[in-house]
Amino acid sequence: MPEVSTDDLDERQVQLMAEMCILVDENDRRIGAETKKNCHLNENIERGLLHRAFSVFLFNTENKLLLQQRSDAKITFPGCFTNTCCSHPLSNPSELEENDAIGVRRAAQRRLKAELGIPMEEVPPEEINYLTRIHYKAQSDSIWGEHEIDYILLVKKNVTLNPDPNEIKSYCYVTKEELEELLGKAAHGEIKITPWFQIIADTFLFKWWDNLNRLNLFVDHEKIHRM
Repeated sequence: MPEVSTDDLDERQVQLMAEMCILVDENDRRIGAETKKNCHLNENIERGLLHRAFSVFLFNTENKLLLQQRSDAKITFPGCFTNTCCSHPLSNPSELEENDAIGVRRAAQRRLKAELGIPMEEVPPEEINYLTRIHYKAQSDSIWGEHEIDYILLVKKNVTLNPDPNEIKSYCYVTKEELEELLGKAAHGEIKITPWFQIIADTFLFKWWDNLNRLNLFVDHEKIHRM
């Protein structure tokens, strides 16, 4: 694996780079584990390294979507606006468990607490709905990028927030109209949004949003959407 200096990066974010992500093949079959750092180096991504991830879309009872702006300390896509929470299940027994994506949903519960301070009892895994998976690749800069099979998770709930400033620069709840406005700003280069959020907003998000009480219509655990 290539040796890349992390000396000029945020110390806490570099520590997280030692976490072990789950390596998968293109059909999301587990083939091993590798550090978060190695999974996010473009050099390895170009050689085909692919890992498992998740994206949470949390709506409150007014049907508003919680967005976050990633902190400037983040190593990939700093300062970008994105959906509620995006991260990775880790290569440990609890988060490797694949039946009904329970491991991924436990990872989401863990990261909702770590990033947004949402108490774990407010988002039990059984209240996190697993919809489908997308496979995408994106560069953050010349060194870092993403290549993920991303589990799409939806939650509809009012929650308590206490964000960690090392993870999150700002956050807000938006209506559909406000999100469309934000996407327009991103299109004009006024703000930056993450590539996975752009992909999901362009293809699926508004359809799901219109059917939050009928999400079972969109559950597809067989297909991996290639983006």
